[in-house]
Amino acid sequence: MVLYVVKRLGVSVIVIAVIMVMLGLLVHLVPGDPARIILGPHATPQTIALIRRDMGLDTPVYAQVWNFMWGAVHGSFGIDPFTSTPVASELGSPLVNTLVLALVSFVLSLAVGIPIGILAAVRQGGIADAIVRGASILLLSTPPYVVGLLLLLLFAVNHHFFPALGIPGGVGGYIKALVLPAVSLAAFWWAYLARLVRSSMLEALGQPFVRTSRAYGLHERAIRYRVVLKNALVPVTALTGLMIGYILAGTVYVEYIFERSGLGSLAVSAITNRDWPVVRAAVLIYAAAFIVGNLLADIAYRFLDPRLRLEERADVFI
Repeated sequence: MVLYVVKRLGVSVIVIAVIMVMLGLLVHLVPGDPARIILGPHATPQTIALIRRDMGLDTPVYAQVWNFMWGAVHGSFGIDPFTSTPVASELGSPLVNTLVLALVSFVLSLAVGIPIGILAAVRQGGIADAIVRGASILLLSTPPYVVGLLLLLLFAVNHHFFPALGIPGGVGGYIKALVLPAVSLAAFWWAYLARLVRSSMLEALGQPFVRTSRAYGLHERAIRYRVVLKNALVPVTALTGLMIGYILAGTVYVEYIFERSGLGSLAVSAITNRDWPVVRAAVLIYAAAFIVGNLLADIAYRFLDPRLRLEERADVFI
């Protein structure tokens, strides 16, 4: 197990390093001179040279890549040429808003998706099961940004239950402004988790240990919720690592739709303005979230499923 974790950590570090190299080369991969694009067509050569120096573009390419990697490791992403402020300071408040939104969506996904899946498995073949399966197909085939637009139209524009755009002041306004974006991100995972829990529980119900429990006279309710559910939640626990990355990535278009101040909306604005230092920082954070999520998912699944550990030991002995 320790060897596997070390290997996965090594692979994750290599992947992050490759992404950082690509981000360091980003300015040179995109057509046009960033300094001239920022200053406009009427800029003087002296001003362009000054901006290029501030952005570190007057050094060799390999030095630019190394400086970006070294700074990113130490939490520094350079200076924003548009505001002349450190990029790291600009990321503070938007990153907090994005993390809060992602956390609320994550908790909401688990709190709704898992019970719905349990209900569908317990009521297999019934009306509840049919409703869950039909609704899950609908939600899985609907992009989250479409769900967000529909929620915005229905609950904010037509009925004014929640704020339409932005983040109002005060704790109450902040919480109300979280509801629609969080539901937009969680809707897909409600369907996915419901189907996953349902299929896992039905598969576990057919295992020999369930028949053994019944033979010992264990109550059917205890079998479902103490024995079967414990085994059915193993793939769900392993999936939570991947959910972190996907939910964080989903905040990009959700924040744009609801005009929330966050890392996603900041990244979209930076891409539009070709503000490459901010783009680099935002992309690196999202990429790191995906990599860490995959790492946690792999380790969790290996830890929770004893069959994988037994196979690993057998390979060592062979």
